[in-house]
Amino acid sequence: MDLSLNAGGSSQRVNGRPMAAADVELFSHIERTLYTAVLSDALDEMGIRDRAMREHLRPLSPDLVFAGWARTVSCMDLHYVHEDSYSLEIEALDSVLPGEVLVVSTGESKRNAPWGELLSTAAMARGGRGAVIDGLVRDVRKIVKLGFPVFAAGIKPVDSRGRGIVVDYNVPVECGGVIVSPGDLIVADFDGVLAIQARVVDDVVRLATDKVSRENSTREELMKGAYLRDVYNKYGVL
Repeated sequence: MDLSLNAGGSSQRVNGRPMAAADVELFSHIERTLYTAVLSDALDEMGIRDRAMREHLRPLSPDLVFAGWARTVSCMDLHYVHEDSYSLEIEALDSVLPGEVLVVSTGESKRNAPWGELLSTAAMARGGRGAVIDGLVRDVRKIVKLGFPVFAAGIKPVDSRGRGIVVDYNVPVECGGVIVSPGDLIVADFDGVLAIQARVVDDVVRLATDKVSRENSTREELMKGAYLRDVYNKYGVL
């Protein structure tokens, strides 16, 4: 399987064109075969130890798994009603390209829920693969029913108008304690969320795929009664 990328896949996604076949294959491989823990181990092996978002970012449903390129959104708190509360928010959602994950930075605000059902619907309709919000969300039952994968820090019913506002998008942001740049690879499952820099995606996926193969062999031998020390000496994984 050739999982090589072209500049994080971004050159295949300009001007709203469909995802490249390589993007589809990569996302499918990650979602079917890999998982955040083994990808985190691969990052560790490369000396990159700061790409896992904070543990309080949790999925709205336990079975959510997704991978995609980061489309970042930056928010800030407000304490007044802005005359144009939703302009950049709408622009950001309308800019989403197929294969992207919305990464919404709020400064870990607890003032409002900047993400809900309608933004999920808009992102899903444009080919978005999920969203990671380092603040709060609302309309949770509707989002779950829609089937759009969302990770968030909590739930609150209040709107963002007069409480927060989108100030920029498709720029580097801090989300869940990690600096995320547009085009980074976002991978999320029940163990958490990773933001893998585009420049190292190929190597991380290759290392993680190799480790999964060795883990599978380790598991099979342990199930047959082999001692952990012997199996570890043979495959080098735990």
